[in-house]
Amino acid sequence: MRYEAPQDVEAAVQLLAAEQGAYVLAGGTDLLVKLRSEMVEPELVVDIKRIAGMKAITAEAGGWRIGAAVSGAEMGEHAGLVADWPGVVEAAGLIGSTQVQGRATLAGNLCNASPAADSVPAMVAAGAVVRVVGPKGPRDVAVIDIPKSPGKTTLAAGEFIASVFLPACGARSGDAYLRFIPRTEMDIAVVGCGVSLRFDDAGKVSAARVALGAVGPKVMLVDAAAEAIMGRALDEAALTDLAAACSEAATPIEDKRGTVEFRRHVAGVLARRAAVIAETRAKGDKA
Repeated sequence: MRYEAPQDVEAAVQLLAAEQGAYVLAGGTDLLVKLRSEMVEPELVVDIKRIAGMKAITAEAGGWRIGAAVSGAEMGEHAGLVADWPGVVEAAGLIGSTQVQGRATLAGNLCNASPAADSVPAMVAAGAVVRVVGPKGPRDVAVIDIPKSPGKTTLAAGEFIASVFLPACGARSGDAYLRFIPRTEMDIAVVGCGVSLRFDDAGKVSAARVALGAVGPKVMLVDAAAEAIMGRALDEAALTDLAAACSEAATPIEDKRGTVEFRRHVAGVLARRAAVIAETRAKGDKA
């Protein structure tokens, strides 16, 4: 196995494109586990951390561009990012233990392509876009379009994610991410839900995005849930309709961690609770 640490994007792309058995190393919290358990046997590991911008969080167009090697812990220490997108930051903070959060990245969590990835529903709800670089040049892709199926992405040979962009959140907006796990920590989601809401001057929902994780082969954006609350105050009736839309959209498997019925019910419960948190944050309490 070869190890390379290129200094620029172009060199990284050339290395990845030239070697079929190449893997990208950013945080390494998934890759190194797979290496040690002999789940993968790379011909080449390309470490992207030395490339300029990969460890940076930069203000851009009212939003934030997060380098592919920025860890969840670093995100949690960035006041501006936490203020604008607390739901995305808290989702990243749920990935593994404290030690893992010091290395784990949004890009890595996304490219691992697990339906239960914590940060992905939060990013989808936020309308996040990734900058993909490759032999044909850079392209911007919505986060929801990166996972293809469990463990598989839509990235082509030689491509990798260079950054994640979270757009401007706007006034009177808030987001939240919640998950259900059997244990208190360090477990994968049985169900995860990300919600991003914006309200008009009258206190009614003017924009909404609701995403579910771990209840299908990939994270899903539930348009019906957003439609259920658009133009409405987030009262009990609206929350009930939101929960019902999420339960209806969920298509989970059944295993020892939960039945289909249980997971569908929890999807609705989490959507309701996350929406209430997002509304509270939109009204000024970002905690």
